[in-house]
Amino acid sequence: MLTEDSPRYVSRLTRNTLALILAGGRGTRLKQLTQWRAKPAVPFGGKFRIIDFPLSNCVNSGIRRIGVLTQYKAHSLIRHIRQGWSSLRADFGEFVELLPAQQRIETSWYLGTADAVYQSLDIVRMHNPELVLILAGDHVYKMDYGPLLAYHVEKGANVTVGCIEVPLAEASAFGLMNIDTDNRVAAFQEKPAEPQPMPGSQTHALASMGIYVFNREFMFKELGADARRSSEHDFGKDIIPSLIDHARVIAYPFRDPATGEQAYWRDVGTVDAFWRANLELVAVTPELNLYDREWPIWTFQEQLPPAKFVFDEDQRRGMVVDSMVSGGCIVSGAYLRRSVLFSSVVVDERTQVEDSVILPEARIEAGCRIRNAVIDKHCRIAAGTVIGEDPVEDARRFHVTPSGVVLITPDMLGQEIHVVY
Repeated sequence: MLTEDSPRYVSRLTRNTLALILAGGRGTRLKQLTQWRAKPAVPFGGKFRIIDFPLSNCVNSGIRRIGVLTQYKAHSLIRHIRQGWSSLRADFGEFVELLPAQQRIETSWYLGTADAVYQSLDIVRMHNPELVLILAGDHVYKMDYGPLLAYHVEKGANVTVGCIEVPLAEASAFGLMNIDTDNRVAAFQEKPAEPQPMPGSQTHALASMGIYVFNREFMFKELGADARRSSEHDFGKDIIPSLIDHARVIAYPFRDPATGEQAYWRDVGTVDAFWRANLELVAVTPELNLYDREWPIWTFQEQLPPAKFVFDEDQRRGMVVDSMVSGGCIVSGAYLRRSVLFSSVVVDERTQVEDSVILPEARIEAGCRIRNAVIDKHCRIAAGTVIGEDPVEDARRFHVTPSGVVLITPDMLGQEIHVVY
């Protein structure tokens, strides 16, 4: 029998864990970026989609039994997973299964995060895991789930909640908890209007990451009880608060194992947060290292030619500074600074792009000036367009955030799209 001292102790836990990734949310705070796609399908980091981060964390952690629960406008998400995540070995018991809302138990669609798992309990039973790892499909981070699972078992927890410290000014967007000296959760409140600081701090609160580890039978029992009562059937609003008085709910602080400091984790749930998190990647040493070969982020690898930069004349020079440029891009006599270009973007001559995020297959024609923008997939920006200099004019056509980031989608440009998002 393997014990905590065995070198294979953690690998046994990961093999006996089923991960369920909740990927059905609308992501309404991302405005028109989620008009035609679920939030986990939104592109991120030049060539990835947000769902790739929890999926990669699972595979890198040794968890290779994964279910992805989908609901809202899931076509592009399903297509991406089928194209990029179908290589796991079924004969080794590995899989990424798509679990769309299909009224398996109730005659309704998923009513909340807990209800989504409840309506898939027969599938969970079929796979017969020892532990169930519940993950949000819409956060960007790198995390080894093995130590989390080991911590859960060592603490004798019924459920363990992954947590991070967040600034008090941002805390009302999260589920917040108070813990005792043994990291047992003493109180949990979902998105309070007036958040309170965590003990020992005046500036930060302890927030849930939307990551939960459940003992299998305990989860079956509690989700069944929740299904029979009137609630919103949500893990943060209903399940976790209801467990504190009669179960052992433990908090797991997410820290960098090398430094012990707060680890990188981003909720890119607003246009401003999405724009900022993408542009953080162009720093010389960003907190999120996408070039880490020890913890790669996997995705669908589209076959594309290398990026190309052409023309070497004054006022017509293909030049990119402090930026990321993906495969298939052509920068044709344009100047880019502090920007992220996703796959197959074309930028024409005498155009200037600064502090902007350009999603796949967009085209920016000649003579444009673009600053502080997020340009969605397939947009075609007409020659001579100016964006990011006149907020009033921008707001007439596009969505402008409180901090001045301009979001542009094909619908706003009056362009019809006949391809998958």
